[in-house]
Amino acid sequence: MRIRSVLSVLALAGASLFVAPAVGVAADSSTAATTTVAVAVEEVAPTVTKLSHAEATARFSSSGITWSSSGGCSDRNTPTCTSFEQLNLTSAQGAQTLKSASGCALNITGGTETGHAGGTYSHWNGYKLDFGLSSCLNSYVTNTFTYIGQRGDGAALYESGSGNVYALEGNHWDVTYYNCGGC
Repeated sequence: MRIRSVLSVLALAGASLFVAPAVGVAADSSTAATTTVAVAVEEVAPTVTKLSHAEATARFSSSGITWSSSGGCSDRNTPTCTSFEQLNLTSAQGAQTLKSASGCALNITGGTETGHAGGTYSHWNGYKLDFGLSSCLNSYVTNTFTYIGQRGDGAALYESGSGNVYALEGNHWDVTYYNCGGC
């Protein structure tokens, strides 16, 4: 029973399972059968579609989303640039969803360029975009999404219905896109 419980937990966690066939030996009815079960667990990472800078800017342009950088450039390895190289497709779609749902003008001021904080759900890994502040966007986020507290740095956090997180970081919104926001 313990093996079956472990297998159930692993299956619910999304792990791939391989179970070897049972091997049994019984000399007579008074000898208990021996069973060996081998379990190999393989972690399965979600598949993430990455965009090139050109693919992302084409999407943003088609939705009326603008972008800017303090350095006037798009080099991913320069912190004053705004790059979309290796942006997750769901992050681009999330920005497009935000634009269409809010009706606000959106200007992206930060993408996948170096210089942001690290971590799994980081700018560099394609999960985050920064948006310039505007009264329309500020009002939409604070009145539509759920306030969920503050980060250690004091940034107010709001969560959309789809689970994306909007952090008010002084002069911009730092948005973590876990999904496309209902695209």
